[in-house]
Amino acid sequence: MNTEEIIRTFVEYFEERGHRRITGSTLLPPPGDPVLFTTSGMHPLTPYLEGKPHELGRRLVNVQRCLRTTDVDEVGDPTHLTVFEMLGTWSLGDYEGPQSLVWGYELLTEGLGVDPGLIHATVFGGDEQVGPDTDSLRVWQEFGVPVELTVEDNWWSNGPTGPCGPDSEIFVWTGDTPPRSTPTRDDRWVEVWNHVMMRHRRLPDGSLVPLPQRNIDTGLGLERLASLLQGKNSVFECDVFTPWRDLVPSLWDLDEPSLRIVCDHLRSAIVVIGDGVRPGNTGRDYVLRRLVRRALTVLWRDDPSPHLGDLPGELVRHTLDHFRQTTDPDEVRGVLLDEEQRFRRLLQRGRQVLARPRFQGPLDEEDLHYLHDTHGLPRDLVLSLRSLGWS
Repeated sequence: MNTEEIIRTFVEYFEERGHRRITGSTLLPPPGDPVLFTTSGMHPLTPYLEGKPHELGRRLVNVQRCLRTTDVDEVGDPTHLTVFEMLGTWSLGDYEGPQSLVWGYELLTEGLGVDPGLIHATVFGGDEQVGPDTDSLRVWQEFGVPVELTVEDNWWSNGPTGPCGPDSEIFVWTGDTPPRSTPTRDDRWVEVWNHVMMRHRRLPDGSLVPLPQRNIDTGLGLERLASLLQGKNSVFECDVFTPWRDLVPSLWDLDEPSLRIVCDHLRSAIVVIGDGVRPGNTGRDYVLRRLVRRALTVLWRDDPSPHLGDLPGELVRHTLDHFRQTTDPDEVRGVLLDEEQRFRRLLQRGRQVLARPRFQGPLDEEDLHYLHDTHGLPRDLVLSLRSLGWS
């Protein structure tokens, strides 16, 4: 299945079970949400998870684009992307966790063709405040799925306070041997679907109180699932990256880790720009700036000549179309080129400063603070210069 077929299969399966499809939001979270970007499908639904009636009812399904800054340093491994799509389902005070897990298992094995023998589950084992999730454990035992009990790994929260609850995660084996060990002991078990029993609210003092209703919130990473179903070794080999892998290697000479980072960061930057963000020095503007500059730092590591003007327009259009964005591709390219020029000028100025005798050796924290406060050179810019060997 390609990603569009996976989406269609997922949505139709849950529509047949009474879920209504809702339109995914942009990467910009709703007013009042403290996060910079939408990190999961539940963010736009927070008021409804807390009891507000949803106009489409109690059972919902959608596809939501997400961005997680916490995963930026993981990008390049087989499973992490900065911007990705999340398939999600919700029960707003309707059915409970066991029903969600039954549907999830049936969709994976019967609808999407995952071998049941390659599935492992994890379940909340209980702590001093909440007992073990015996309902989820019983479901998996009835299906014959091996289960690992954990505590912190199977407790979902949206932050130090707010909605939270136990979860059960579904993993698929990706090794070239028969399945072995457990998800917490062998990273060849790849998490594909998290089912959260969102029943509690954590207060500032750490105590838990019941939410007005008992919800189910599930999330399944589309690109991760697609790579597994398509028999690929990483998310960068699934079909959504095919145009990037076809065109970028002919432009720039990059090894595989560098290719992944450049493709991810430029693709993510296109999506962020498409949602109206522009490079800057604070907040989400700085996240965009950092993505572009990290990509350029990798591009220029051995040769300062690569130019974002070489990026084919069809890659920009493909990315905007895939994420259902209407921003003019030429406008997106203009933002990327302007940020590239700005970064080159900063690098040249920084190079002159770092050429001074004081900065020829290793830099300590005092040096980094001085360079920032006196010369306006941020830490990441200084480190970029050092890694490029331009200083």
